[in-house]
Amino acid sequence: MRLDHCYSMTAHVIFSSELQKFTGVREATVQAEDYRSLVIEITDRYEGLSAADIEDMSVAINGEIIVEPMLEKIDHGSEVHFLYRIEGG
Repeated sequence: MRLDHCYSMTAHVIFSSELQKFTGVREATVQAEDYRSLVIEITDRYEGLSAADIEDMSVAINGEIIVEPMLEKIDHGSEVHFLYRIEGG
């Protein structure tokens, strides 16, 4: 019987220079099995960040920008980048 679904996956999170003002670090390792749990982990760890701040940003997982990330699974070893959205004018 496989039990690996019971364990959180480790993701490597890279913060933009703007987010580094809140986190104090450029990178962090986070235990999360999906995007939602990753956001919870980050906002619990870094009090200056709110879920609303994070959810307003674009996210790239393993180099792919995810438009609707809330239910996105995070594989072990994934690299997650938070980016400010670029608005067209």
